[in-house]
Amino acid sequence: MFETLRNAWKIADLRKKLLYTLLIILIFRIGSAITVPFVDVDTLIEAAKATSDAGVSAMDYLNMISGGSFSEASIFALSITPYINASIIIQLLTVAIPPLERLAKEGEAGRKVIGKITRYVTVGLGLMLGIAYYFMLRNKYDALVDGAQKGFDAWFAAVVIILCFVAGSALVMWLGEQVNERGIGNGISILLFAGILSRIPEAATWLWRYFYEAGIAQLGKSSNAVANIILIPVVLILFLAIIGFIVFMTDAERRIPVQYAKRVVGRKMYGGQSTFIPIKVNMSGVMPIILASSIVSLPTILQSFFGWKDNWFLLLFRQDNWVYILVYFAMIIGFAFFYVTIQYNPTEMANNLRQNSGAIPGYRPGKPTSDYIKRVLNKVTLIGALFLGFIALFPSVFGKFTGFYALTLGGTSIMIVVGVALETTQQIESQMMMRHYKGFLG
Repeated sequence: MFETLRNAWKIADLRKKLLYTLLIILIFRIGSAITVPFVDVDTLIEAAKATSDAGVSAMDYLNMISGGSFSEASIFALSITPYINASIIIQLLTVAIPPLERLAKEGEAGRKVIGKITRYVTVGLGLMLGIAYYFMLRNKYDALVDGAQKGFDAWFAAVVIILCFVAGSALVMWLGEQVNERGIGNGISILLFAGILSRIPEAATWLWRYFYEAGIAQLGKSSNAVANIILIPVVLILFLAIIGFIVFMTDAERRIPVQYAKRVVGRKMYGGQSTFIPIKVNMSGVMPIILASSIVSLPTILQSFFGWKDNWFLLLFRQDNWVYILVYFAMIIGFAFFYVTIQYNPTEMANNLRQNSGAIPGYRPGKPTSDYIKRVLNKVTLIGALFLGFIALFPSVFGKFTGFYALTLGGTSIMIVVGVALETTQQIESQMMMRHYKGFLG
């Protein structure tokens, strides 16, 4: 990755795109540090820490997505959450609603219309989340300033706070689109990448403090001191191992061999070559994790928003509960299969092969080919889904057995960071290859 960035920096056009992308990231981080009016941030941070039990509060997921700005009530507190949810909703509706499906097949013009619809849905979801966040600030954390809790001032404060959140989510969406148009591309993912990476110094500081205070400082005073000293190196080794495992599984693919028949058109002969259909093991990326996290965390998030008291149902969906872990795992598996189902159509793939005089060795064209592709997709999807479930739940299971819950969302964060880094690197490499390609006249 660093070698690719260094080579890209030598190309003037790509250097401008990299600098523009860095400028957008800087604006995003500055906005993440600006708090909305009428909110007592110190009270909010203290209340959030007080209600966090062993690092598994309802804010953890939202903080991970927003880079920590959610718990600080910044103007970018909602971050890219409305846009991601809107994109997923529109993508699912494209399969279910025929007019949207026709738009998706109309090329660039159709994609522009779908993009416009996605923007409107993003603003609507931002408004809903902004209202919910305001009620959370007022009802659960009591984090509004004194003059913004009663009478006309309360209404004015509510409107200002909600509009700031909505405007912030719309601005984040616009920043991501600017990276797509004028930067290196992959804008929304890069903003998510930057938000997660911004929490690394805080996490490193916390680990060092735990290592020193619970380990070194307690030598001879506590029986757990040696175990705490050993725990941090073990966590770091597991962290590096998970990164390597993610890179390996992200690049892994199943190749289906394809043989094209020879055919004569005029005086020229076409076909006759052998190739393959690459099917990635992790075809759905991190989307199943994001979808499952959003749904399974909904009860505790609603509890934070509306100030509900703990009951047996809400306790089941705490991140240190086995019910939460099992439901989360099942949802990841289900969403992985669902996402692949709406993205790949074995029958259509088989028909395209037949129309281009292609065939899979050992299988007749038509339904036998379609059935074979479907079986391969199911097997590969199952492996990818189990991989996603392992990455997402390993920190929670690790915390369940060790009591070390500081990395509860670490698997999801690492998955997003590594996936975005690999995808962005490939995108830069493709742009570099395009600029170095001389063509047949070269």
